[in-house]
Amino acid sequence: FAVWQGGLGVWGGILFGVLAGAWIVHRSGQSVRLFMDAVAPGLLLAQGIGRIGNWFNQELFGKPTDFPWGLKIDPQHRPPGYFDHNTFHPTFLYELTYDVIGVAILLWIDRRFNIRRPGLFALYVSYYCFGRFFEELLRVDPAHHFLGLRINAWVSIVVFVVSTAFFIWWQFIRTPGGNERPRASKIVPTGPAMAVPKGRVRTGR
Repeated sequence: FAVWQGGLGVWGGILFGVLAGAWIVHRSGQSVRLFMDAVAPGLLLAQGIGRIGNWFNQELFGKPTDFPWGLKIDPQHRPPGYFDHNTFHPTFLYELTYDVIGVAILLWIDRRFNIRRPGLFALYVSYYCFGRFFEELLRVDPAHHFLGLRINAWVSIVVFVVSTAFFIWWQFIRTPGGNERPRASKIVPTGPAMAVPKGRVRTGR
């Protein structure tokens, strides 16, 4: 439980953060599904911004590279076997860029398509895991491996498959329950119609 010594990962932080938020929303009588979709773009943006800290700490970078944007890492921060290399892939910069693009995509999808709640959250999870898998292939920091891949790469694969399958089932296969209503594209006022001539405003008397 010595969390100040490290060990907390983004997976657990998002999971328990969303669970805690969903519990609070449920207790308040509000829609948990709507809450999950509402926080999805913000979570992705926060994850990208949080990666800036890796630059200050010179950590979680990728393999050596000669690309112009290669990041210079001080010798004391280089992992064993890479002491003779000076510049490395800035994987945290890649994730920041990827996440910001993802925020724009999620917002566009939410406005363009009729997504069943919490389908947008499932898309967010799938999108993040897809990019995280390739990021894990670049990283060289010490990590546990299984069948030649880092554990986080396997987690990305499993969570991506589950979230994508859930979205397909939820959006295209599942029959909505009787208490579910399709999202309206815009708010239409109800009540008796009233014709007002163009260019005139009817005032009350």
